Amino acid sequence: MASSLSRWLVDPKKNWFAAQHMKSLSKRLRKYGLRYDDLYDPYYDLDVKEALNRLPREIVDARNQRLKRAMDLSTKHEYLPENLQAVQTPFRSYIQDMLSLVKKERAERDALGALPLYQRTIP
Repeated sequence: MASSLSRWLVDPKKNWFAAQHMKSLSKRLRKYGLRYDDLYDPYYDLDVKEALNRLPREIVDARNQRLKRAMDLSTKHEYLPENLQAVQTPFRSYIQDMLSLVKKERAERDALGALPLYQRTIP
């Protein structure tokens, strides 16, 4: 019951408030030219770090370039020009498949009692 309620709450196709939140978030990400997956922090979650290490170099380089551009725009108190904002794809995912694979592998290792591939450390 609780899981179906929580899925309904976050599904933008079923919940009007979730759709409004997604629209607002999309607008804010477009202003800086970011994608939602760019918001994942590899220092906070080591699964994200491992997933980024497994992705092709050009995808990671494009992510780093978007983050640098967003930081530059933020420090200048500017946004992307309107014509560039229109072509942004903030919810096109590039890390979700690899991240789910890494989490599945970690869960499998935990279930087998194997040592973890990486230890959580303070950055």
